[in-house]
Amino acid sequence: MNYVAVPADLPEGTLVELFFRSVDSYRDRPAQMYEGAEGTWREISHGEMYDRVRALTAALRGLGVERGHNVGLLSENRPEWAQVDYAALCAGARIVPLYPTLPPNQLGFIVKHAEARVVFVSSAEQLAKLIEEKPELPDLRTIVVLDDITVPPQTNGADVLTLKTLLARNSAVPDDAQFRAEAERARPEDVATIIYTSGTTGEPKGVMLTHQNLFSNVTAGLMTAVEVGPTDVNLSFLPLSHVFQRMVDYAMFAGGSALAYVGSIDRVMAAMAAVRPTVAVAVPRVYEKIYTALLSVTGVKRVLVLWARRVAIAMADHRLAGTEPPALLKARHAVADRLVFSKLRAKLGGRIRFFISGGAPLAPDIARFFYGAGVLILEGYGLTETSPVMNVNTPKELRFGTVGRPVPGTEEKIADDGEILIRGPQVMKGYFRNEQGTREVIDADGWFHTGDIGTLDAEGFLRITDRKKDLLVTAGGKNIAPQPIQNAVKGSRFVSEALLIGDRRPYPLILVVPNFETLKAWAKQAGLQTSDMEKLVRDPAVIAKYESEVAERTADLARYERPKKVLVLPREFTLEAGEITPKLSIRRKVVEEHQRERIEELYAQPAPHD
Repeated sequence: MNYVAVPADLPEGTLVELFFRSVDSYRDRPAQMYEGAEGTWREISHGEMYDRVRALTAALRGLGVERGHNVGLLSENRPEWAQVDYAALCAGARIVPLYPTLPPNQLGFIVKHAEARVVFVSSAEQLAKLIEEKPELPDLRTIVVLDDITVPPQTNGADVLTLKTLLARNSAVPDDAQFRAEAERARPEDVATIIYTSGTTGEPKGVMLTHQNLFSNVTAGLMTAVEVGPTDVNLSFLPLSHVFQRMVDYAMFAGGSALAYVGSIDRVMAAMAAVRPTVAVAVPRVYEKIYTALLSVTGVKRVLVLWARRVAIAMADHRLAGTEPPALLKARHAVADRLVFSKLRAKLGGRIRFFISGGAPLAPDIARFFYGAGVLILEGYGLTETSPVMNVNTPKELRFGTVGRPVPGTEEKIADDGEILIRGPQVMKGYFRNEQGTREVIDADGWFHTGDIGTLDAEGFLRITDRKKDLLVTAGGKNIAPQPIQNAVKGSRFVSEALLIGDRRPYPLILVVPNFETLKAWAKQAGLQTSDMEKLVRDPAVIAKYESEVAERTADLARYERPKKVLVLPREFTLEAGEITPKLSIRRKVVEEHQRERIEELYAQPAPHD
């Protein structure tokens, strides 16, 4: 099958409409939640949020922000992020989100390219980055700090004020009717936001998403496909600067759900226990870490967990096939649930209806395990340029190893070279100030070229096999898709991250970032030193261990696909080193360059025989 369409008569609308509709329907219900200084969670009602957005909209006007202007937003997840976003929408301005982890020069590039006159920042730390770049940003006039800080004396010519000061300066707020009349001037075709891609393969591009792009994705995606509503609580911890979490939050807010913001990934598990969410979204790395941590126990507990894993996967297979599990399996599952699965669910708050996974492929065995353990993970697929959701599995239509069927209103086809093409209301308007870039990805018939390689099964479920630009071609002319191989290797409890290389090489080899805690425990039992990681990863016993782990998980591959050698790395890939993007995608070229010397050493040695 190379074409599928899911027709739907989708309404047109704006994010402003969704905002007013939710406020009017759920005025006294909690809209936002945040952790206070003393560790308790506080609530902001829909009505209170409306009042804050109205005041912020007036404040934006006071700063000279007009309809069509771009406003930067550099902040971790917090209630003010959404409040500023909705205020900009009501003012007719477009938020340009900025990843808080970006270094000053990258922030400067985006702010300058977007021609942002006003930028909101979360803290003194983020403020310092913009002040450093201010001499290169002639359009930037005002920086507003969300925290109540003391403004530094040196600002390189920027007008810096706190949010508290800004609101005090613009205390005259228009009445409700006047405010709504101005906000409702927004049209579906208006650009609502400009989101800069993370630049894994080049310079960031500003993706222009319209109100209708996001409105259609909200209504056709989460609210229709997976059904969220006012009884749900969403844990918002993926960066709101990425469209995935932001669109989910739009949908949750529109459905009357509460949004609990977590500003640091380190606080996620504590927030799970405190907030007890019903819905959360994450990239596969989050689920992989939970899974690996569970399997990293030792002794009798490890025997129990491995047994429970087998039981969970067996039960998942019966449920997915719609077959009745044998009585013995049911009994074993009940025991495993009491001893293992119930504890896992409790750590996740005990109320999760489902997780949504996106951003990269999730290993099917991990999804099957969680499903068998009573934790549903719905994998989806999308890009910034598609607002983002193109496909998603649902509780009623579920197939692990795929990213689901297209959301309503979407057409998909597979090109002759295997590339996934999409056409639908979620496809972006284009790249900001980059017509050539737009023409390169949206053809004359309106098909968006995703750059991903995939297949469609007979029922229209999409399977992603790799990135088009990531395909490796060996010196012998063999094409290798790295992603499935990397995912297979990451199934080892000893492996945290894996990267296959081999383009124009005689054979592939794989770079492995260890699960350091698991490696240290194994090394200690083997009598190896664990204090110097650089020496440990070069130890012949460690290399042999990882070669064995890789060989076991790639045994079913074609001979030319199997990694012939393993390079064990002494540290994780980092944003600071430029090896990953803010959304945790690996920059292959950067990693290869950083490890070039060791890679060349391995290729210089004789190749092992299969």
